[in-house]
Amino acid sequence: MNLLDDFAKRAKKYIDERGDQPVYPGASAIEKLRYLDTPLQEDSIDASAILALLDDYGSPATVKSSGGRYFGFVTGSSLEAAMAAKLMATVWDQNGALSVMSPVASLLEEVSSNWLVSLLGLPKNTVTSFVTGATMANFTSLAAARHALLKNQGWDVQSKGLFNAPEITVIAGDELHVSLMKALSMVGFGRDRIIRVPVDEQGRMIANKIPVIHGPTIVCAQSGNVNSGAFDPLEEICDRVKNDNVWVHVDGAFGLWAAASPEKKYLMKGIELADSWGTDAHKWLNVPYDCGFAFVKDKQVLFEAMSATAAYLPEISMREPFQYVPEMSRQARGIAVWAALKALGKKGLAAMIEKNCRQAKRFAEGLQDAGFLILNEVELNQVLVNFGDSETTNNIIKKIQQDGTCWCGGTTWHGKAAMRISVSSYATTDEDVERSLQAMISIAKEN
Repeated sequence: MNLLDDFAKRAKKYIDERGDQPVYPGASAIEKLRYLDTPLQEDSIDASAILALLDDYGSPATVKSSGGRYFGFVTGSSLEAAMAAKLMATVWDQNGALSVMSPVASLLEEVSSNWLVSLLGLPKNTVTSFVTGATMANFTSLAAARHALLKNQGWDVQSKGLFNAPEITVIAGDELHVSLMKALSMVGFGRDRIIRVPVDEQGRMIANKIPVIHGPTIVCAQSGNVNSGAFDPLEEICDRVKNDNVWVHVDGAFGLWAAASPEKKYLMKGIELADSWGTDAHKWLNVPYDCGFAFVKDKQVLFEAMSATAAYLPEISMREPFQYVPEMSRQARGIAVWAALKALGKKGLAAMIEKNCRQAKRFAEGLQDAGFLILNEVELNQVLVNFGDSETTNNIIKKIQQDGTCWCGGTTWHGKAAMRISVSSYATTDEDVERSLQAMISIAKEN
């Protein structure tokens, strides 16, 4: 059989059967992965045999996060159009660094960027970086912020680095996400220097608790708390802090997509007042891994912070994709993004987001009606449920995971153990919700 025909047959079988499989692989499937861990042989092996090994031993050991009953880690699925486009991009094997390397990749990034800026209600001239995910989106945005603020102080960080540079203050809410902390560390600001602002009971930054700002400052707001789904009050924060020496960055790994929904965009009020925004595409846009976006209001600033040149490269052009991202050689992420947006359209994207939010509400109502405690205000796609004391809650989470009907992770919220339900997949049906809800309640009541 032709290799691509064999692949197509195996891929179709996997997709057709994933809904009937346990969401998390069983111990036997995981144990059999050891058959892939062998010494590297001397001779070459036919590609069809490699594909068979991967499918026979790898497929049973996958987490069915592309199905409709995976509710862990705010993980989206892969829209059919986006998945097919990424497969085509892999066949094309395009390097997305330069337009001369791939005219189609360059064009589709530009088209997708324009669509995204409009969909999210960002300022018209905002530029988009196509990066790996929210961590690199935050990193890219913070590097741009660092460049802009130090340039205002007469310091060229690209040539002089941070040694003896003017100090930049960093302010964030007390519930900032670990990916933002990692990005702040990588960009040179450190984790222990962050000034932490108190938050309310849902994890929202309290704007009037932001200290008086002196000198160059980055204020990091959050749109979509990873536990509660809550949003920092962007408009109030920006009105309080914005001036030429202050850069406001929004970490919106999944919450930023609320701006594309007529029902939910009120949560993003003031979005246009910030200077940069970071989000994931492999979360709520349901694009295959890995893909994320950094949006920066000032195109020139991002270009100066990220651009590079060499004798063998074409003359610097502000249109070249790699001039806005940390990488040089890079996968052509814009192809799958273009396909996802083109397939959904404005109404389809909004409908997907709103459907997931309604499904999260259903989880909360069903669990509450069954006598369990919901710990958060369910405004978006996140639900926190407590089943009793920490030992009881954690034991129930473990049993739900082992049952295989669905998969949810655990967390701690205000000192209470909780199960976190994140509804982020286009593939999640109302039937999936009811089936998962029934399993959750049954297991919890048996405990």
